Amino acid sequence: MSQAPPSLDTVEAVVRKQLSTALGGRRGMLEAAIPTIMFTVAFLTTKDLRTALGVSVTVAVIALLVRIVQRSTVQFVVNALIGIGIGALFALRAARAGGDANDQALAYFLPGLLYNAGYAVVLGLSAVVRWPLVGFMVGSVTGDPTAWHKDKQVVRLCSQLTWVLVAPCILRVMVQAPIYIAGKQEAMRPETAVAALGITKLAMGWPLQLASLALMVWLLARNATPIGETVEGEAEPQREPQSEPESA
Repeated sequence: MSQAPPSLDTVEAVVRKQLSTALGGRRGMLEAAIPTIMFTVAFLTTKDLRTALGVSVTVAVIALLVRIVQRSTVQFVVNALIGIGIGALFALRAARAGGDANDQALAYFLPGLLYNAGYAVVLGLSAVVRWPLVGFMVGSVTGDPTAWHKDKQVVRLCSQLTWVLVAPCILRVMVQAPIYIAGKQEAMRPETAVAALGITKLAMGWPLQLASLALMVWLLARNATPIGETVEGEAEPQREPQSEPESA
């Protein structure tokens, strides 16, 4: 007789599961990182943007086919392909504006910078206004997307976790934006800027993600907030028993 899967009876368990699903585990992170590695290496070796894009797309398509054969989720490979496609569109735009191969390669990294900046702003604002987006992960499991907000403890925990997600995005922008600007303004050799962007994107990609996940695990290990508190919210105040009316 098969056993039922364990229930997610605490907020911490819910958030851990949702974060693991969102990140895709080690394999999902590798599938996101390898196309960038191949693009950077191929461009620095050949100085040809089309070749670099072709190599990165080929690697991603191979990973996609493996996923299909194994009948596992293709979400993370598709995300990588979408990222490559958006980067290619930016590179094409730079080419149409008269940019050389170096300008096009720099443009390829621009969407990642914009994504991290936008992600940090949205998540940061959600925590500032006390509606942290991580809280909606809890709501997606409990069936009520906003009931978790009634519990101040849950809001505080979800705010902390949201800031942990924001921190890597801010660090990436702080490091990579000056490199991109220096390459565009030729304060740094464009080839050097492309190499630096590729290296920092990898170094600050899944390693920072794993570091933030480790911090989340530590935060989640400190408490165990029952899901019931999130759904039911604060207990209703007890009413004092009313005295029966005196008989005439």
